[in-house]
Order: sequence, then C-alpha cells, then structure tokens
Amino acid sequence: MRNRRVALGATAVAGAFALAACGSGTAAPQQPQAGGGGAAPKLVSDESTPRCGTADLSVALGVPEQREEGSGQYEVPLTYTNTSGQTCGLHGVPGVDLVGPDDPMGTVYHLPRVDNGVPANDVPAGETATAAITVLTPAPEAGPGWTPTHLVTIPPGQTEPLSVDWPSDLPVLRQDAATHPGTYVNGILADPR
Repeated sequence: MRNRRVALGATAVAGAFALAACGSGTAAPQQPQAGGGGAAPKLVSDESTPRCGTADLSVALGVPEQREEGSGQYEVPLTYTNTSGQTCGLHGVPGVDLVGPDDPMGTVYHLPRVDNGVPANDVPAGETATAAITVLTPAPEAGPGWTPTHLVTIPPGQTEPLSVDWPSDLPVLRQDAATHPGTYVNGILADPR
C-alpha cells in the first residue's frame, strides 16, 4: 500500500510539473496565424538553430483586417521572409516604431510588446514568420488622427532595423503613455508551410 501511495504521489508531482511547464495559467490573447489554415508550424525544441539576423530578412506589411465590427481595432500582419540560403530561428517579440508627421507626442510612436508568440521557430530559406500588429484607430468624430508614413522594426535579438511603408489609409490613435494601449505588437508566430 505504501509503494502505491509513493507511486501515486510521484505521478501527481510529475503531472504538476508538466502543467507548470505548459504555461503560467494566464492565457495570452490568441492571434490568428497569417495565411490561415495549412500545415502545422515547425517548432524547434531547443535554440540550436542560429537566430535570423537583420541581413537574413526582408519585411512586408499585409492588408489590415478589422478585429470586431465597431471596435476600431485592426490587425496588420508584419511578415518577415528569410532571404538567406539557410534555416534560421525567428521567435520573440520584435521592436516596432511607427514613424510619421510631427505630433505633440513626437514623430515616433514606440509600440508596446505582448509576448504571446512561439517559444522557438525554425524559418527555412524563403519561408516566413509573422508578428501581428494590433492597431487602434481614432473615432471618426475625432478627426483624421495621426497616420504614420512608415514602420521601423528590429527583429528579436538584433540591433539593426528594417523599414516598410505604412498603409496611407490607416490612422493610429496615439496612446504613448497609456497603461493599456489599444495599439501594440504581438509575438512572432510561425506561418503555415
């Protein structure tokens, strides 16, 4: 009987460790994978694959899609393509600045980061990975708002930036000092292959 209790106790402890390893119990906002559907992303179990350097990547913005009718929030896919000749790792939350016309808060809007991406991610040569940018637009009665001219991003683990033009018809509500801003960058997700 004592051996059975020890075995059951060991199983319960192992189960608790397994649950703890899966996460903290606080669910991060779920983000759709760019391109929808398709094969499961290829995750690596360790960090043996070297990170993608800025020189290994090109960047593009996808078409903004409204999150919920009347919410004023849009999702803009920020897609990185591995332009090198080898597989590299791309995971974490990129740095993102929106740059635009003069504003009382300045010409640069540093976006807060939400770490809800994949913990590890192999990106073969020619393949992509995406971080969604959640954008809150100003209410129509507030006027035209502030529209960035371009986006500057620094891939995770890098120091050199990449730049891409911002959609000219997507204004952003500036909330530089807000505790819970409606505009932020999400973690990188593997794109379906």
